[in-house]
Amino acid sequence: MQYLNNIKVGYAMCGSFCTFSRAFKQAEVLKSMGADMVPIMSYNAYSLDTRFGTAKEQVERFTEICEKSPIVTIQDAEPIGPKNLTDILIVCPCTGNTLSKLANSITDTPVTMAVKSHLRNGKPVIIALATNDALSGSAKNIGTLMNYNNYYFVPFSKDEPSKKPYSAVADFTLIPEITIKVLQERETLRNIS
Repeated sequence: MQYLNNIKVGYAMCGSFCTFSRAFKQAEVLKSMGADMVPIMSYNAYSLDTRFGTAKEQVERFTEICEKSPIVTIQDAEPIGPKNLTDILIVCPCTGNTLSKLANSITDTPVTMAVKSHLRNGKPVIIALATNDALSGSAKNIGTLMNYNNYYFVPFSKDEPSKKPYSAVADFTLIPEITIKVLQERETLRNIS
């Protein structure tokens, strides 16, 4: 199952801590498919201890999966584009905060810098959102990014509608399939040009 051999996959995690176990699982799947993983973490994902685990535990697990330490500073994320370090970049989980920053071109975290730097080469970014305000405050940012070139969304749906009526989360299990489809589509477009 080496569909992603020689593909450099940036995998950027933001602070939706309750979805980390699902995000890690998909990073493992991508790695098993042959991807050369480039791990990236937001400041919060990298540094906050939560009821879902300590920051140290989360960083160690991500490092083990990707077989390299994550990028955790703006300075280290900036060369992603100029040095062509990624072929595709996946933001998983992507919080409402990060959605807002991406939609408004705000670059003040390692993840937002990674996306900005990656996009300078016209390469695809896949968003796997997880936010409690997807159907309220973040809705406009989702719509904005859906209208931008090079952004793709993992299908998402309401998350516990009776308890959290505005919340939505992506179906993380679709990340490998979406990644392959986006890469195939991009290759087809290159061959046509």
